[in-house]
Amino acid sequence: MITLWHNPRCSKSRQALALLEEAGAEITVRRYLEDAPNRTEIEAVRAAMGTPPVIDMMRAGEKIIKELGLTKTSDEDALIAAMAAHPILIERPVAICGDRAVIGRPPERVRDLL
Repeated sequence: MITLWHNPRCSKSRQALALLEEAGAEITVRRYLEDAPNRTEIEAVRAAMGTPPVIDMMRAGEKIIKELGLTKTSDEDALIAAMAAHPILIERPVAICGDRAVIGRPPERVRDLL
């Protein structure tokens, strides 16, 4: 079972979903903007990704980053808290399968979980 944190308005997210469907994967779609992951979930996904820098999990170009006074060098706890409070900051799509997870950029990366 693969869980996909999905934004249907995002072309990369739609492409990743299509790739998983074409592969016949069993998928649970989570519209993370409507059903935002909490801090614990974000931390668990980060661990499943191999604990990358938090900023690598974020959409660093979003306007809210500057509004919150955050930068690439901000404290990782502050960045995780910002993603939990403002899920638009989470880079998309995120595919999760058991204890592994990837950001689907490019969308073909989701195949790593098959």
